[in-house]
Amino acid sequence: MKYLLAICAFVLLTSCITSQKVNSKYTKIEYEATPCFGFCPVFTMTINPDRTAVFEAEHFNFNDKPSKDEFSKPREGTFKGTIKEEDYNKLISLLDDLHVKSLNDKYGEHNITDLPTSYLRIKFADGTSKNVEDYGKRGSEKLSEVYQFFENLRKNQQWDKVK
Repeated sequence: MKYLLAICAFVLLTSCITSQKVNSKYTKIEYEATPCFGFCPVFTMTINPDRTAVFEAEHFNFNDKPSKDEFSKPREGTFKGTIKEEDYNKLISLLDDLHVKSLNDKYGEHNITDLPTSYLRIKFADGTSKNVEDYGKRGSEKLSEVYQFFENLRKNQQWDKVK
């Protein structure tokens, strides 16, 4: 009976460990939004394949009625959380539809000086990476959809302030 119990416990533990292994082609997904000449949210978000995430909030991330006074305030903080499974799967689907590796490295017209820049940095399981810089956030319709998805993650996830 002891052996049977030990085998059952071993199988249960092994299945738990195995189910936690993440088989993703993305080993790190990072999005950064820079300031504009207005109230554009300024933040960086890094998401791992296990759905854990770090949200570095600088300015204009939480106030629905921002003002220029926020620039004189300290940064909003560092937050950690776990992206909801449904949202993570949606993000992976958006990235897959983008064909990330085939994107241009740079988008945008730099003759206008007051637009925000988005940086999408992806590390792949095969050891390669792709960095996309998009001044004005209008590289393509699908890229804009990814940017908006990250903007929404700031407000539709549970974030715990760590510093």
